[in-house]
Amino acid sequence: MIRPLPPLLSQRLTDDAAGITSVCTAHPIVIEATLAHGLRTGRRVLIEATCNQVNQEGGYTGMTPAAFRGFVEAIAAKVGFDPARIILGGDHLGPNPWKHLSPGDAMGRALTMIGAYAQAGFSKLHLDTSMGCAGEPAALADAVTAERAAALASAAEAEVGVGLSPVYVIGTEVPVPGGAQHALDTLAVTRPEAAFRTLEVHRQAFRARGRDDAFARVIGVVVQPGVEFGSTDVIGYQPVKAEALAAALDHMPGLVFEAHSTDYQSEGALAALVRDGFAILKVGPWLTFALREALYGLDAIAGILPTQDGADPDRTEGLPALMEALMVREPEYWRNYYAGDADALRLQRHYSFSDRIRYYWPHREAQHGVERLFARLGDRPIPGPLVSQHLGKLYGAVADGSLAPRPRDLAIAAVQQVLDRYDRACHATPRG
Repeated sequence: MIRPLPPLLSQRLTDDAAGITSVCTAHPIVIEATLAHGLRTGRRVLIEATCNQVNQEGGYTGMTPAAFRGFVEAIAAKVGFDPARIILGGDHLGPNPWKHLSPGDAMGRALTMIGAYAQAGFSKLHLDTSMGCAGEPAALADAVTAERAAALASAAEAEVGVGLSPVYVIGTEVPVPGGAQHALDTLAVTRPEAAFRTLEVHRQAFRARGRDDAFARVIGVVVQPGVEFGSTDVIGYQPVKAEALAAALDHMPGLVFEAHSTDYQSEGALAALVRDGFAILKVGPWLTFALREALYGLDAIAGILPTQDGADPDRTEGLPALMEALMVREPEYWRNYYAGDADALRLQRHYSFSDRIRYYWPHREAQHGVERLFARLGDRPIPGPLVSQHLGKLYGAVADGSLAPRPRDLAIAAVQQVLDRYDRACHATPRG
C-alpha cells in the first residue's frame, strides 16, 4: 500500500498522485519533450535547474534564474502548455559551483544565487550545503550543513516576490550531482537515525534564525535509498535494504523522501521507490542520454539517405565527430570524471551513463551541429527499416502508427519514452 502523501506536498506538487517526476535539465529539446508529455498526460510539470546550469553568473548555460524562467515559458508557448502548470525548482542550491573558494566567499555567492531563484518565482528549492569548501573536509558536520541551509532559506524568504512562498527540501547525505565519479559496487543506505538527526538539526538551525515559518514548508529530505549510477554501472533499488529507512517516514509527519540519481532504474524499481515513500524522483542525465542516442541515430540515417534535393549525403563530418572535436578541445567538463587510456576516454565522452556530454550541447558549435542535422533530414518521414536499424527503441511506436517517423518527432519521443516510465511509476497505484 502506498502511504498517504502530506497535504502540502500533494497541493503544491503531485495533484494527489503517489509521486512526481523532477526533470532536472536545461536542454531545450528535453524541456519541449517534457512539456509536450505534460500536455498529453494532463499533468503539471516540475522542471528543476541545477546550481551549475543556472545561477546569477550564468552557469554553464549562460542563464540566470530569471532568464531560465523566460526560456522555459517560451518553450511552453511553442508547445501550447499553460505556464501556470509549470513548477520551477532549484536543485543543489548551495556553494557547490564555488566550493574551490573560501567558505565565506562560496556561501556569499550561494546566498545571492538562491535570492535570484526566489525572485524569479522558483517555488521548490533544494538546499544543498553538504560539501566542504576550500580548507574544509569534503563532508561537513550535520550541524554546519544545517546552519548553512537555514541561512540559504532565510535569504530566499527575504527575496520572495508575489505568489506562494517556496517549499524546501533538505538533507545531509546528498548524492553527488550527475552521478558517481568512481566504479560502483554497493551503496550504504541512509540509516533511519541519520535521517532523524538531519531533520532535527535543521529544525534547530531554522529556529535559531527565526524561520519556523520556512521550516513548516520543508516537504522532503534527500537520503540515499541505495540507487546510483556511474559511467558504466547502475545500482538498482533493492526495497529490502531500504525497509528501515522507508519505515522512518512513519515518524516524520508531513515529509517524504526525495530520491536523487534515479536515472537508468527499471520501471519496477521506480514504482517501488514511490511505494516506499520516495515520492520525488529526480532524473536528468538519462533524458539527455536518450536524446543523444536519438541524435546519433538520426546522424547515421542522414549519412545514408540522399539530401532533400536528391544529392548524395554529406559524410564528411557528422555530429559525433563534431562533438568529439569539441570535447577534446575543451575538456573541462569531463577530464576529472573519466579515466583510462585514449580509447576508454573516447568511449566515455560519448556513451557514459554519466553523460558529461550534456554540458556541451549549449555550446554554439554543438547547437549549429544539431540544427544542420535536422536541416539535412528535413521533415520527411524516415523509412521504417532505418528507424528499426538506428532507432530501434522507437520502431514499435512507428510500426503501430502512434509515432510519426519524422526526425524531430523521433528525438522528442526518445525522451518521452523515459518520461513514460516515470509517469507510470508515479501513477500506477492510487495512494491511500
